[in-house]
Amino acid sequence: MLEIETGKSIKALKNVTINEPFFMGHFPKHPVMPGVLMIEAMAQAAALLSFSTLGVTPDDKTVYYFAGIDGARFKRPVGPGDQLIMDVELLRMKAGIFKFKGVCRVDGNLACEAELMCTMRTVA
Repeated sequence: MLEIETGKSIKALKNVTINEPFFMGHFPKHPVMPGVLMIEAMAQAAALLSFSTLGVTPDDKTVYYFAGIDGARFKRPVGPGDQLIMDVELLRMKAGIFKFKGVCRVDGNLACEAELMCTMRTVA
């Protein structure tokens, strides 16, 4: 996490390295970070923002689920050596559902964007 403005936004980074296990099969001679993992990385940043916004600490009884993904677009491949910068903005929070706008950039260039809906649930 680089920055957080509780209730508003979070900026996080992921250093993409060749030793990531997904690169072995995605793709052997042209390593590309799977788009679904970029979406997941934004969701994890969104989770940190959600917990901060609610003033709660994650624990073993709290699970953070996707409720929806809209408008996902992938603009450029992300590979080993790239630094993925994620900016996630809280659009709204209602009835336990959070909606976010997330973008991922590499060297200032848009790599991925999506709207994410997530929810927290307590599990036994």
